[in-house]
Amino acid sequence: MAIDPRAVVAPDARIAADVEIGPFTVIGPEVTIGPGCWIGPHAVINGPTRMGSGNRVFQFASIGEVPQDKKYAGERTELVIGDRNTFREYVSVNRGTVTGSGATRIGNDNLLLAYTHVAHDCILGDNIVLSNAVNLAGHVELGDWVIMGGYAGAHQFCRVGAHAFIGNNTSVLQDIPPYVLATGHPAEPRSVNVEGIKRRGFTEIEQRAIRNAYRALYRSDLKLEDALAQLRAMAAEQPVLAPLVDFIARPGRGLAR
Repeated sequence: MAIDPRAVVAPDARIAADVEIGPFTVIGPEVTIGPGCWIGPHAVINGPTRMGSGNRVFQFASIGEVPQDKKYAGERTELVIGDRNTFREYVSVNRGTVTGSGATRIGNDNLLLAYTHVAHDCILGDNIVLSNAVNLAGHVELGDWVIMGGYAGAHQFCRVGAHAFIGNNTSVLQDIPPYVLATGHPAEPRSVNVEGIKRRGFTEIEQRAIRNAYRALYRSDLKLEDALAQLRAMAAEQPVLAPLVDFIARPGRGLAR
């Protein structure tokens, strides 16, 4: 364990043997940091927070602080972080609330660039990229492989489906389905995230199915329930569309359409 003598670490913090902690960093009570993590200088990690292995926290990040919620009254809530995530300079991630799920959850292999904020009760999947100054309000859910461009933001309780791309300076006020590229104020679906699904190895047949599903949902003038019925029939033959059908069927803030 390489803890700089100028760091402040709570006696009950559980730190793996090979963790590095830089000068002037503060690790609070009820914090668990798994093996292979690197915590830079001037960072603050408060608990209850559980962090997996191989994470990197850069200077001036604030991880696991109390939620910015006027209803919060000191209840015991937590932040749960998976493996191999990177939190760049001035990132802030808050714990959950008892009016939500009780926890904020971040999966694996995510990259949070400088000045991004993840509010209470958010749920982030894996392989997500949040560009500089992205802001997620409380209870936002992001699926795997979501990319959000700089200065984009998401309203409370919004969902963004797996493999979606949110352009820079975009305001997400309703749910954005999987595979969709959205931009604007408010966010409007513009097309399939073609480059994203290509890079992730989707076959030509799968890509064609996704494009056909997008046309059914956004270019056919069908009512949502009729479009969903058509998508269900398409998903029976193309399993790649099952996440899209499941996403639309779940209640949320309403589909951006």
